[in-house]
Amino acid sequence: MELFKEFTFEAAHRLPYVPDGHKCGRLHGHSFKVVLYITGNIDPKMGWIKDFSEIKQIFKPIYEQLDHNYLNEIKGLENPTSENLAIWVWQQLKPLLPELSKVCIRETCTSGCEYTGQ
Repeated sequence: MELFKEFTFEAAHRLPYVPDGHKCGRLHGHSFKVVLYITGNIDPKMGWIKDFSEIKQIFKPIYEQLDHNYLNEIKGLENPTSENLAIWVWQQLKPLLPELSKVCIRETCTSGCEYTGQ
């Protein structure tokens, strides 16, 4: 069974290694979506893999680092592409949430990536 919990945060960033004149090289912001996927067995008594509120509590410190901040200033996100953000979230979260199976980042309605830790 797989479940997911979705979060939205607002943040600014710029991509420092794009070619001169590329629009993403300029400071800009997004309403990012992070979707955390959890895989596991359903607890027969509780009827769930994990309580959604527990996932929210575990993610809260990471969320607070990201929301309304300049991503380039966060250690490990100096080049905050969607891909690097997904890997960073995974690295922060996986030790705290071993059931984590995938991190999905959406920086726009039509653009994003998924990371499965490999």
